[in-house]
Amino acid sequence: MSPTIEKLKTTLAAARAEVAKVVIGQDNAVELALITLLTRNHALIEGVPGVAKTLLVRTLAFVLGVPSGRVQFTPDLMPADITGTNVFSLQTNQFTLIRGPVFTGFLLADEINRAPAKTQAALLQAMQERTVTIDADTHVLDPNFTVFATQNPADSEGTYPLPEAQKDRFVLKIKMEPPSREDELTLAHRMLGQDAPEAVLASGAVQPVLAPGELATARGALAEITVREELVGYVVDLVRATRSHESVLVGAGPRATQGLLLAGRARAALEGRDYATPDDVRSLAGAVLGHRLMLRPEFEIEGLSIDEVVTRVLEQVAVPR
Repeated sequence: MSPTIEKLKTTLAAARAEVAKVVIGQDNAVELALITLLTRNHALIEGVPGVAKTLLVRTLAFVLGVPSGRVQFTPDLMPADITGTNVFSLQTNQFTLIRGPVFTGFLLADEINRAPAKTQAALLQAMQERTVTIDADTHVLDPNFTVFATQNPADSEGTYPLPEAQKDRFVLKIKMEPPSREDELTLAHRMLGQDAPEAVLASGAVQPVLAPGELATARGALAEITVREELVGYVVDLVRATRSHESVLVGAGPRATQGLLLAGRARAALEGRDYATPDDVRSLAGAVLGHRLMLRPEFEIEGLSIDEVVTRVLEQVAVPR
C-alpha cells in the first residue's frame, strides 16, 4: 500500500473516531457522509426529527477543518435568501454584497422539500456549478462546498417534493434511523450529565484531524485506488439493469454510474484498501440508486419497495470474479 493511501486510511479512521464522540449510534450515516465528502458530491439525509442530522454535519465540519452553515427551508423562502443579494448603502453610495448561506463549506439544507421549486432550483444550481450569479456578477463558492439536504419522511403536509431529476444531483441518500435501545440509553445518561453531545463538541474534547484546505488533498488520494475494468463494467450493467426492470418506471441515469464508481472507490479508502471490490459497490447500491428510481404504480400498490427492487437487480447481474 502506498504511503498516500496509508495516510488517508489513518486520517479517515481518526475522523470517524472523533465524530463518534458526539454522534451516537449512527456509524453507517457517518460512513456515507464521509463517502459523500471524499467524492466531492452532495447527499440527501432522511430521518425523523432528533436523530442528529444537524449535529452530524456540524461535527464533520469541525473535524475536517471546514466552515459550516445551516438554513431552514420554509414555504416563503426566496432564491435570494439562499444565494444572497446586493444592498445599496447610503453611507458609501454603492452596492454591497450580502452573502447568502451558500457561501460556506458544508451547508445543511434543513427540510429542503418545504421550499418552493424556484428556491430549490437556486440551491441545486449552486450545487452543480459551485458558483452563484447575483445581479450579473458570478461568485465562486468554497472549494469544499457540500450540501446535506434533509427530508422528513413522516410529514408531507405543506411540502414540495423534489422531482426525480433533481434528486439525481445527490450522489446518495443517507437514511438516519433512530438509535438502538443501547445507544439511546447511552445518550439519555449523557444528557443527564456533563457530556451531552452538544456540550462535548463545544468543550474542545473533539479534535480536528485536518487543517483548513487539507480536505482537497485527501480527495486527491482516491486517484491511487485501483478500479478494475471488470468492476467498471459491473457498475454499468447494474445501472442499466434498473432501466429494464419490470417494476421500474424510471431507472437510474449515467450520473448514477459515475456516483456508484466514485462511492465504491471512497469506501475502499475507508476500509484501508488501495483497490475497490464488487462488495464496495454492492454495499452502496441501495444508497446510490434508491432515490433515483421510480416504481410503476401497479407495483407500488402491491407494496413493493425500492430496496427490494435494488436487491433484485443485484441478484440479477453477475458479479465479476
